[in-house]
Amino acid sequence: MRKTTLFLSGVAMAATAVGLAIAPAQAEDMVFVSWGGAYQSAQHEAFVKPFAKETGINVIEEEYSGEFAKIAAMVEANDVTWDVVDVDFNTAVAGCDQGIFEELDYSKIGQDPERFVPNGALDCAVGTIVYSTVYAYDSDEITENPPTTIADLYDLATWPGKRALQKSAFVNMEWALLADGVPMDEVYGMLETEEGIARAFAKLDTIKSEVVWWEAGAQPPQLLSDGEVVMASGWNGRFFDAAKNEGKNFVIVWDAQGFDFDYFAIPKGTPRLETAYKFLAFSSAPEQMAENSKYISYGPVHQDAIQFIAPEILKDLPTAPENSSNVLYVDSFWWADHREDLEKRFAAWLAQ
Repeated sequence: MRKTTLFLSGVAMAATAVGLAIAPAQAEDMVFVSWGGAYQSAQHEAFVKPFAKETGINVIEEEYSGEFAKIAAMVEANDVTWDVVDVDFNTAVAGCDQGIFEELDYSKIGQDPERFVPNGALDCAVGTIVYSTVYAYDSDEITENPPTTIADLYDLATWPGKRALQKSAFVNMEWALLADGVPMDEVYGMLETEEGIARAFAKLDTIKSEVVWWEAGAQPPQLLSDGEVVMASGWNGRFFDAAKNEGKNFVIVWDAQGFDFDYFAIPKGTPRLETAYKFLAFSSAPEQMAENSKYISYGPVHQDAIQFIAPEILKDLPTAPENSSNVLYVDSFWWADHREDLEKRFAAWLAQ
C-alpha cells in the first residue's frame, strides 16, 4: 500500500505518558491510530503531545497498516476501540459510503471546509497533510539548463537518458496529456474519451524505451543516486529526505505536481465521540497544521496555515505558493470510478 511505503520509514516512536500504552482506553482516554514511523512521530510532536498537555486527555497511540476491514469489524460489532484514525482518500470515501465513519459536523471542528484546499475536507474525514507526486533530478548531473516543466520530463532530445516512472496509470496518464499540451482543466474530460486515452499512451510511447518502472517509494531517489536515471518521479517527501539526510543534491520540479492527501476520520460508534471531535478541532487549527510541517515535509491542508510556517520550511512544501502555481489536483473520485479499467489498459500497454 502506498501510504505504508511512504510513511513507515523512520525512527520508532518511544512510549511516553501520552504515547503507546497497553491498557484499554477509559472515558478520559482517546486512541489515535496512524501509520507509524517518521510520519507518526511528527504527528506525536505536532498534535498528540500538545493536545494532551492542553486538555489533560490521555492519548493512546497505536499503529496500523491501513486495515480498513479491522475498522469495519469494530463498527459492525459495536465494539469500537479506535477514536481517530489516519486514513487515505480511498479509505475515507469507502468508510463514508459504508457508514463506517462518522459524518463530520465541521461546526464542532471549528473550521470552514471552504478554507481547505480542494478535496481537503470530506464529509467523513478532515484533511491533515498534503503530499505530492513530483519528479526530480540530480543537480550534480544536470548542471546547466535544468528541466522546469512537466513537458521537460518527456524531452529526450534536450535531456537524454533514462527516466524513472511509477508502474501505474495513476498520475502518468494526466502528466502525459499535460506534457502534450492539454490544459489542466481539460485533463479528466479528455481521459473520459478514447481519443484522450490514446493521446496519453501516444505521449508515453515517446519515452517508453527510456523508462525504468518503479513500484516502491524508496526506488526513485536510489535510482537517481545511482545514476541509473536522469529524472525520476516519486513522492516529494522521499526526495526531500534524501537531500536533507543523505546530502543528495536533488532538485524537485514542482510543475504539475499531483496533490494527494491523508485525513483524520472517526469510526462510528466510538463512546468517546466528543473527545475525538476535540482532537480534530485541535489538529485542524491552522497553527497546529503549520506545526506539523516543522517535523515532516508535507504541506498543511488548511490554506490559512501557510502564514504560520517559517520561510526556510515553507520552501520545501507542496503547498508553498511558489511551488503550487500549477498544481494537478488529482481527482480521486474520478480515479475511484476509472482506476480498474485504466490500470488494466496500462498493464496491456506495458506488455506491448
